[in-house]
Amino acid sequence: MNRISKIGLSALCGSLASVSAHAGEMSVSGGATLSWTSNEGTVTGNPIGMNSGLTFKGAGELDNGSTFTLTLTHADQDAWSAGSVAIDTPSFGTFTFASANGGNGIDAKDDAMPTAWEETDGTGLTIGHDKISGVGASMNIGWKSPTVAGSTLSLAWAPRNDGLQNTDKASSASTTRKQEGYDVLLDINTSDLFDSGSMNLFAGYSHTEQAPDPKSAGTNDDPQGDHEEGVGGVIFTLGPLQLGAQASVEWLGNEQTATDVAGYRNVAYGISLNVNDDLTVSYGRHESKKGFVSGTTSTQTIYSDAESFQVAYTMGGAALKFAQTKVEDQNYTTGTTGDRDGMTIAMSLAF
Repeated sequence: MNRISKIGLSALCGSLASVSAHAGEMSVSGGATLSWTSNEGTVTGNPIGMNSGLTFKGAGELDNGSTFTLTLTHADQDAWSAGSVAIDTPSFGTFTFASANGGNGIDAKDDAMPTAWEETDGTGLTIGHDKISGVGASMNIGWKSPTVAGSTLSLAWAPRNDGLQNTDKASSASTTRKQEGYDVLLDINTSDLFDSGSMNLFAGYSHTEQAPDPKSAGTNDDPQGDHEEGVGGVIFTLGPLQLGAQASVEWLGNEQTATDVAGYRNVAYGISLNVNDDLTVSYGRHESKKGFVSGTTSTQTIYSDAESFQVAYTMGGAALKFAQTKVEDQNYTTGTTGDRDGMTIAMSLAF
């Protein structure tokens, strides 16, 4: 007889398995965005777009003072876009079981620069840069330490960093070469650097084991290295002004042929200004380099640059937003065919 052992953890409003808990509650928040997008050099078709988003949050408290939170996000016509269960303890930090919410590990720092609205790659014109993700896109378990002197340490682990999400009692059954992965992220915030400002420093690293490349099947060699990522940056806040810079690298572990992509290096800058309580303007730039294992001078490295100017104006529960974005060598396509300009106007409603 086959025996199957199953270990499960369930968080329900008002109860936690085998542990007494105080009554919990469920709340719903959300919003909608109407947009008009025009991208030069592409077939736009109908430029009118709509984003509808709902966030369901359940919260409860245990007898020992720990709290737990269930968060499910429904956005852009998806059944659900992201979910997480977080258990916040009084002394041992926060433990999070995450499914594609991007909050665990270095995925939260793929582009953390100040902005009035969106990342440079999130304004309606896809710039096509390959950015870091760590284990954040896979089912993962994270831990965030209590804050000490403005600093926190975050860890995240995925038994299989395959970029997939699982439902109850399911497994991904993935055959990707990516195996176990982990992230480490240090976040340091100081409010005493300037009389009217602060500084945020962050640095992170991600490592994912990789199985041998299928191209080397039948040999004793393993030319496939492990997948590694790193990020570091700083953000200054001076009154209504924020400015920052960050750099990240991704090593794919390819060591086989000259045409294999070896990795990517990204640099991002951002500056935003709160003109008043309602009006914010920003400028962001994202530069990316795609490198190959080896090859001729023309194919060894491809560069791509993007920049975005943005304005956001808030009126109570509504916000008007504007973005003008430009990219050179979109998706690492060299020549004029890869140069694009895009404009997006949006109105967001929150409830």
